[in-house]
Amino acid sequence: MPKSKPPRKKKSATSAAEGKHRTQPALPPIPDRRAMEGYLAGLAGHRGESALDAAQEVMYDAWETATKRQRVALARKALAISPLCADAYVLLAEETARSVPEALDIYRKGVEVGELGLGKAAFEHDVGHFWGLLETRPYMRARSGLAQALWASGEREDAIAHYRDMLRLNPNDNQGIRYLLAACFLEMERYDELDALLADYDGDGSAAWTYTQALVAFRHAGDTERSGSLLAEALASNSHVRGFLLGQRKPPRTRPDYITMGGENEAIEYVRDFGAGWARTPGAVVWLRDASPRLPKPKSGGSVH
Repeated sequence: MPKSKPPRKKKSATSAAEGKHRTQPALPPIPDRRAMEGYLAGLAGHRGESALDAAQEVMYDAWETATKRQRVALARKALAISPLCADAYVLLAEETARSVPEALDIYRKGVEVGELGLGKAAFEHDVGHFWGLLETRPYMRARSGLAQALWASGEREDAIAHYRDMLRLNPNDNQGIRYLLAACFLEMERYDELDALLADYDGDGSAAWTYTQALVAFRHAGDTERSGSLLAEALASNSHVRGFLLGQRKPPRTRPDYITMGGENEAIEYVRDFGAGWARTPGAVVWLRDASPRLPKPKSGGSVH
């Protein structure tokens, strides 16, 4: 999830001669999508009067704030208003944690207070469409951060359990939890579970799905008509992935701020999360290298989530 960044400084006016050599003006920073929830809450009339509602309003301001110091100060202000503000812990984990164990600790607190803030009824009556409710999103963000920190700390089974349960709470998966879980299954070579997950979201046209479906099919049966067709679909979905997987291009050190379907940034993310699985699969990289980027055959059936 992208973080907000300080706005870039504009250049002062230059002479006509200097202007010939000027580059295009810098694009404005990418807005934090979490801040937009404040507008949605206002439009939907969800602005309440509780301490937690007031704290969440402060967090909407924090997501829009340019500097780290100001964001952290606003998160602490939100917690002073209501200690049940899960989004405040999310921001503090992102901005202040200096190690994985420290982030893990902060995210745990975020999940705990998020559960208390929502109450037991939400986990009984709102299962299946959690993300559709604005008030559940801070909890879901904290839980995603917790699962990722658990995975990074080596607590893999716990991380997978969180991902699975998040998909139970919100099978529409607006957060992209399925991509994180698929990468976990591939890393741990749990192919039966990966097959089931890929089938659950069949029709997902992202590189994470198309290339992984092709890889798993190749691993099961080698270069067959089915695996070749899936690989053709993958190549058509994002042509940039191939060069990165073959080592013809090197991904940048920093992760992209956002993902564009079919774009280079999507390819970079895919190779970072799934590239090791290709490298570990005997013959897969050679198969990819020798593949013809033909157009895929139309698929019949399959639901889109």
